[in-house]
Amino acid sequence: MDDVVEIHVLPALSEISAAEWDSCACPEAADGGRPYDPFTTYRFLKALEDSRSVGRGTGWEPRYLSARRNGELIGVAPLYAKNNSQGEYIFDFSWAHAYENAGGQYYPKLQIAVPFTPATGRRFLVKPGAEAEGMSALVQGAVQLAADNMLSSLHITFCTEGEAIAGEQMGLMRRVSQQFHWENHGYDSFDDFLGSLSSRKRKTIRKERQRAQAFGGDIRMLTGDEIQPHHWDAFWRFYQDTGSRKWGSPYLTRQFFDIAQDTLRDDILLVMCDRDGRDIAGALNMIGRDTLYGRYWGCIEHHEFLHFEACYYQAIDYAIRERLSGVEAGAQGEHKLARGYLPAECHSLHWVGDAGFARAIERFLQEERRAIEQDIEVLTAYGPFRRDQREEQD
Repeated sequence: MDDVVEIHVLPALSEISAAEWDSCACPEAADGGRPYDPFTTYRFLKALEDSRSVGRGTGWEPRYLSARRNGELIGVAPLYAKNNSQGEYIFDFSWAHAYENAGGQYYPKLQIAVPFTPATGRRFLVKPGAEAEGMSALVQGAVQLAADNMLSSLHITFCTEGEAIAGEQMGLMRRVSQQFHWENHGYDSFDDFLGSLSSRKRKTIRKERQRAQAFGGDIRMLTGDEIQPHHWDAFWRFYQDTGSRKWGSPYLTRQFFDIAQDTLRDDILLVMCDRDGRDIAGALNMIGRDTLYGRYWGCIEHHEFLHFEACYYQAIDYAIRERLSGVEAGAQGEHKLARGYLPAECHSLHWVGDAGFARAIERFLQEERRAIEQDIEVLTAYGPFRRDQREEQD
């Protein structure tokens, strides 16, 4: 009897057990260690759902996919139906505008992604040994779901480069974008890292850190049981301030942070800045097995360079101390370049049902890819590292 792979659409994570989902999402954590990607774990996605940060009325309605071979789970994917393009960070607003100007209906669309999270990781969460079969089944299932419901498009954002290449071979369109990442080249300390920079950049960072740390208070790194409920009361104020300025309204609900205290605090590094016994700024990071992911920053008082200290330099300190391979500091921000974060490619995959529109997007993506490659080359040359260090890293 031939193997049969069936695709199921799950409207809620409660339709599958945590053990089953994580057996695909993070099999490396079965021994109790950290997952490579904290964002695709059952506990993180469930926190988004249970806090109503995703769901009806949010623009992100769960349609999780599962692939079963002869009844045995071999893969899952975090799929959402979307009626807008908010919280994605791989921008397709111009595509939507052009499609609707031509008389089409761009929304709803399908998105395989982690909501509100511009961090690279596997999007086709397939058990070891079933990679090709599982990804093929999940891709086919997602495309068929879009086509059967006459949806304009399917998007897979912040996937790995390997998934992007494999998806392109399956007929999806590959898109390249960029972020700024810090890489740990075996540094023993922050000063060791500074020693790899040009003299001028090294002096600039030292001055920034001195001025930031002279804000009149203390900076603390908190994780696990060091994080207490009152820290989330403060961080919610920071997050609301940033959210209202950047997005109009925060993506995450207040309840998300309460759930995070119960189920995610071991995955979190919280950098809190307090002055006179009052928390006045903070940065939230998620901890992966070999990467630290910077996610949110906010403050209720402005102090010069405190943002850079809490978000970038403290993250580097932690990564060096914990022997992590790097820091992903989130979307955009060329100001990160001078602080040791170099441009890196990010990848996404796209399917568009209308053949003519798909051809136009494919031409755009080819031109965009060339421009991104040129930008990365130029920006890397302007990075803060000494010439001999750049040659070694290349």
